[in-house]
Amino acid sequence: MAIRYRALGFILKKQDIREADQLFTVYTQNTGKIKILAKAIRKIDAKLKGNFQLFNLIELEFIQGKNHKTLVNALNVGEFVRIKKDLKRMKAGYQIAEILDGLVRKEQEEKKIWELLEETLTRLNNLNLSLNRLRLLYYYFFWNLVSILGYEPQVYKCVFCHKKLIPTGLMFVPEVGGIICSGCFEKSQKDESISIEAESIKIIRLILKKNWIILSKLKITKDNLINMQEVSSMFFNFLSN
Repeated sequence: MAIRYRALGFILKKQDIREADQLFTVYTQNTGKIKILAKAIRKIDAKLKGNFQLFNLIELEFIQGKNHKTLVNALNVGEFVRIKKDLKRMKAGYQIAEILDGLVRKEQEEKKIWELLEETLTRLNNLNLSLNRLRLLYYYFFWNLVSILGYEPQVYKCVFCHKKLIPTGLMFVPEVGGIICSGCFEKSQKDESISIEAESIKIIRLILKKNWIILSKLKITKDNLINMQEVSSMFFNFLSN
């Protein structure tokens, strides 16, 4: 008889395979990211269909096969209803799931990642957030995840000359892991780089301090968010390649 395993996890992604099966990506408390096959779950009368939904917190039971884990049972522990009923919240949830899936290896347990994911999804579900704050919450997750994984960038001093950053002509360079001042950038001739505004640096610093109270009160403009998007996307693409 196959051994049955139990895990508590958040359902982050699903993929339809074959006629009625789905492959789920779940981030678990004790095992990290796992892929789990749910057989025949897309059938109308599937017993576990109601419980196994995106962004649910699930107590799941599975067996380990030769090539994959197969779902045996699932109990819904927590359902983030507002995320699933609000398209803007759901979009932010999808982005968070993509970032985690793209940067975190399978079955690499990390307590801090679990805590960050739980904190972020709880805020995403419970808080009354404007569109700007929803985007800020996504960046909160991204930069703190990057930090946990050991890729926290240098955002206080120039990576090359180590002098305090003067807010003009600054460039974010993923290859060197942080910000380069204008003088050093001219000498370095780095191709993969992007201009970073002083306000974006301030936001990243507050994010890395996990100071959501101040972040939630910070005045953020559309231009600030555009620059954050550009910098974050470049860093993610660099780390995930």
